Amino acid sequence: MTEEYCPHHQDGNQLVKRIAIAIVGLLIVCAIVVLLVWAILHPSKPRFLLQDVTIYAFNLSTAPHLLTSNLQITLAARNPNSRIGISYRKLDIFASYRNQQITLPTLLPTTYQGRRDFTIWSPFLYGNDVPVAPFLQAGLSADMNGGLVMLDIKVFGHVKWKVGSWISRRYQINVHCPAYISFSDRIKGFQVGSAMKYQLLQTCRVDISL
Repeated sequence: MTEEYCPHHQDGNQLVKRIAIAIVGLLIVCAIVVLLVWAILHPSKPRFLLQDVTIYAFNLSTAPHLLTSNLQITLAARNPNSRIGISYRKLDIFASYRNQQITLPTLLPTTYQGRRDFTIWSPFLYGNDVPVAPFLQAGLSADMNGGLVMLDIKVFGHVKWKVGSWISRRYQINVHCPAYISFSDRIKGFQVGSAMKYQLLQTCRVDISL
């Protein structure tokens, strides 16, 4: 018995192969174009600056070890790119001491920055009766008695890059801003009602990852 030749079947297979090759080729071309655009534009990370911190409350109890803090911070972000926009999404900001979070996260509003734009946020950060580990309590007490406490203002969220109508995938952004708070005359703040305000102008570290 001989196998019958079916020209229509062969033509159909050839058509499927050609379509598959065309799709793969199109995907490769698109990927190359995206990489070329990315390489030519060379997007830079946004830059963050912690301008000031206002302390309304910062009280540590010893038995039990509880910390109550109430502060407002002014944080500036700048898009240094001349051709690329930046979209900030789901940014949470909070304060920590020696890697322990001491305030609840505050959600910053979704923000789009055009080319070389600035954005300024002034959120309040609250932490009422936050349990502190005994060894951290000892360190914090020593720092407060010594007159200087170093807090870390952290921001975690997502960013996307925008060029024309093209929008990149989502990237993780981590921002760390050291805030040196004086409880003595070594770094002078100024009174704002019952609060103490400190002008810091502290550059923050910005990390971008997938």
